[in-house]
Amino acid sequence: VVVRAIVAKLIFTMFKIRKSQYRHVFCDAPKQENCHTGFRLSTVTGDQQYIKASAKYFAVALFGGGGVVYVGRHDRPGRFVQGATPTLHGHHGAILDFEWNPFDDSMLATASEDTTIKIWSIPEEWEPIDARGVNKAGSDIKESMVDLVGHAKKVNLLRFHPTASNVLASTSSDYTVKLWDIEAGQELSTFDDMQDLCQDIVWDYKGDNFATSCKDKAVRFVDARASKVSGKIVQAHDGLKGVKVVYMGESGKVLTTGHSRASGREVKIWDLKNLEQPLHTEKIDTAAGVLMPMYDVDTDVIYLCGKGDGNVRTCEFENKKPYFHKLGDGFRSTTALKGVCQVPKRGLNIMKCETSRLLKVTNEGWVQPLSFYVPRKSDAFQTDIFPNTASANPAHTAEEWWGGSSKLPELESLNPTKQGAQNGVAKKKFQSVGTLTANLKKAETRIRYLEGKLDASGISYDK
Repeated sequence: VVVRAIVAKLIFTMFKIRKSQYRHVFCDAPKQENCHTGFRLSTVTGDQQYIKASAKYFAVALFGGGGVVYVGRHDRPGRFVQGATPTLHGHHGAILDFEWNPFDDSMLATASEDTTIKIWSIPEEWEPIDARGVNKAGSDIKESMVDLVGHAKKVNLLRFHPTASNVLASTSSDYTVKLWDIEAGQELSTFDDMQDLCQDIVWDYKGDNFATSCKDKAVRFVDARASKVSGKIVQAHDGLKGVKVVYMGESGKVLTTGHSRASGREVKIWDLKNLEQPLHTEKIDTAAGVLMPMYDVDTDVIYLCGKGDGNVRTCEFENKKPYFHKLGDGFRSTTALKGVCQVPKRGLNIMKCETSRLLKVTNEGWVQPLSFYVPRKSDAFQTDIFPNTASANPAHTAEEWWGGSSKLPELESLNPTKQGAQNGVAKKKFQSVGTLTANLKKAETRIRYLEGKLDASGISYDK
C-alpha cells in the first residue's frame, strides 16, 4: 500500500498539469461578414505593424500619394471602396507609422516620410461604413490639430506614453528619439546615442524608461527624462532580422524576439539587473518572418505572431523558470499575416469572455478580427479571468511627469456594471489651429455687432 501511494504520488508529480485560467483559450476563424475588406494597403518596407487600434477605431495606411489613412470602426465591418469611402490625409509623403492615444480613443498620431508628425481628432459622428457594411458618403479628414516638426529625416515609429497624458515618443532615420508634449506642441528632449536605424521602441510599465532595438543588434535602455543609456544588450540576437522588445510589466524582465545565427526564430527573457546573458532562450521555428509579440500585461498571456505566418502561438509568462508555458493550439490558418495589433481591453466583449482581440492584416487587403475566448458556462462577469486593466484616465500630466512624477497606470474594473461610475474625469478636447481661427473670427464679428449696438444706444464703454 505504501509503495502504491509513493508510485501514485510520483506519477502525479511527473504529469501534473500547471493550473492556469487561460489554459483552454481558443480562437475560431473569423467570419467574412465580420471582416473589413477592399483595402489596397501601403507597401512601405520595414517591420511595422501596419495597423493600430483604440477601443473604438482602427487605422491602416493605404497605397497612394498624400499619406492616406483609413480609420474604421470596430462595429462597422464592410468593404472599403477607393474614392468613395471617406479617409484621412494631409501629409506630403507616405505614412510609415501611426499610434492611438491610450487616453483618447479618437486621437491619432501619424508619422510620415515628409519628416513631420501630425495629431488628428476623429469626429464623434465618424462612420465611413454604415451598419449594413456599405460605404457611407461623407467628408475626408484633412485638417490636423497639431503638427510636430523637428526630425531631419523620415519618421519611422511612434509610441504614446503609458501613464502621462499627451506625451509621445518618435524615432527617425536621423538616428534620434524625440519626446514631445503634443498639448504644448513642443519637443521635450532628444536622445541621439544610436548608431543605426531604430527597429522598435517601447515604454516600460510606468513610463520612466524606454527601450530601443536597432539594426546594430543592440537593445538600449534609456532614462526617458535624462536621455541617457542606463543599460544595454550588446547583441540581443545573432540573426540579421529585426528585433522586437517587450517590458514584462513590473517583473523586472524584458522579452526580445529575433533570429539565431542559423536563422531560427527565438524568444529570449532578460533580467534588467543583469543584461550580460539571457535568463532563458525559447526556440520557435525556422521561418523567415519577424516575430511580433503581443503581450497582455493584465493576464501575462503572450500572442506570438510571425510575418508571413498564418498561425498565432499563445503562451503564458511566469516570473520564474521555465518562464514560458504553452496555452492550447492558439490560432491556425493558411492565410499569411502581414501586420497585427491588439485591441485595448475596453473594446472587448467582456460578457462573452473575450479575453483578447487581435486585428490581422492579410496580403489580400483584409483586416480580420481574431477573438480569443476562455470557455465559461456562466453568463456572469468572470472576475478570475478579467483583472483590473489600464483605464482611459492618465495618472499624471505631461508637465508632472517631466518634472519627475512616477506613477503606475490608473486601473479600472472591466465589469460592465461598474464602468462609467469610476475615475470619471472630463478630458480636455484639442482644437486645431483652423478651428481656433474660425472661432476667433466668429467672436470678433460678434464683438463688432455688440459694439455697434452700444454705440447706437449712446452707451460708453472701453474700446
